[in-house]
Amino acid sequence: MHVAQNKKMKLFDVYPLYDVTPVSAKGIEVIDDKSQTYLDFYGGHAVISIGHTHPHYVKRLKDQLDKLGFYSNSVKNPLQEELAVKLGRLSGCDDYNLFMCNSGAEANENALKMASFHTERSRVISFKNSFHGRTSAAVAATDNPKINAPINRQQKVTFLPFNDLDAFQKEIEKGDVCAVILEAIQGVGGLDEPSSEFYRNIATLCKTNNVVLIADEVQSGFGRSGKFFGFQHHGIRPDIISIAKGMGNGFPVGGILIHESIKASYGLLGTTFGGNHLACAATLAVLEVLENEQLIENAAKIEPYFRGLATEIPQIKRVKGRGLMLGLEFDFEVADLRKRLIHKQHLFTGGAKDKHVLRVLPALNITENHIDIFFNALKTELA
Repeated sequence: MHVAQNKKMKLFDVYPLYDVTPVSAKGIEVIDDKSQTYLDFYGGHAVISIGHTHPHYVKRLKDQLDKLGFYSNSVKNPLQEELAVKLGRLSGCDDYNLFMCNSGAEANENALKMASFHTERSRVISFKNSFHGRTSAAVAATDNPKINAPINRQQKVTFLPFNDLDAFQKEIEKGDVCAVILEAIQGVGGLDEPSSEFYRNIATLCKTNNVVLIADEVQSGFGRSGKFFGFQHHGIRPDIISIAKGMGNGFPVGGILIHESIKASYGLLGTTFGGNHLACAATLAVLEVLENEQLIENAAKIEPYFRGLATEIPQIKRVKGRGLMLGLEFDFEVADLRKRLIHKQHLFTGGAKDKHVLRVLPALNITENHIDIFFNALKTELA
């Protein structure tokens, strides 16, 4: 194959980039290549759960790397068993079994696959403005035609609005549904939630119709909502729970918790890298910090403080979400505001499919002082 002289490989251009180049970070501070410090109120899409370069996290990973970074799932890995026990205890989900993978999309792929195996059906019910990943069945269950390629549209998915119980009951009783998948708090969609009554009715109708209920906790899990899982605000028990993002504080790791009523068999699921030794060390470090520093309680405590300050800004129409998975809704599109917050106030925030919503997803060890800084910066840019 002939290669032109002086030709060099470039990156596949799929990300619109802000002109910021981080080189180091600690806590919620991110420092760029010009020595400018930014405060991170976005956590790289809710990934940074215990703060950048937390010392316990760094030590856990370094110590593990000195011993063994990776071997396949064809041999015993006691770290996986240790992780399962600790995760079950801290989350209140001891009656589930853990399967580990590498990302949120892969977690949802495995969840949907398990539901189809279990029910021997193939149609999925998802919800308007949902986001479940960018691969195969996960992207088919995502309400965004722009990222859904023709090969993905072969999947059978029905999108319904939150809180329309009549529409939901009509669809689930058709007898061909394998799974219902939903986010307790929508992430990319813009922080919308089902009512507790609707979520409980979904759970009941799934049981009645032998349909697997999948709680997508990829973004809302690991304490971000002020409880370990977002669905726990509604008093239900899903059949499968998908997890990722804050699970590894930046290390690529995901998984599903599968209720023990769904039985395993050899070869049913598999992964090369999932549950590797470094991934387990990262996740164990996160769980240890969440517990030892009471960060889930901190997320619950910061929320009312955040909401109180939001009432002082007339341009904010409402606050959406729970814990430290929050959105500020304005009557204007926030893209330009986000740019000003980055370049003038040196704060990272997030956008959403709903272009009027500014997403705030900081590390769970954020303080009231940080929230003061955030709202003072916001007031300056809205003045």
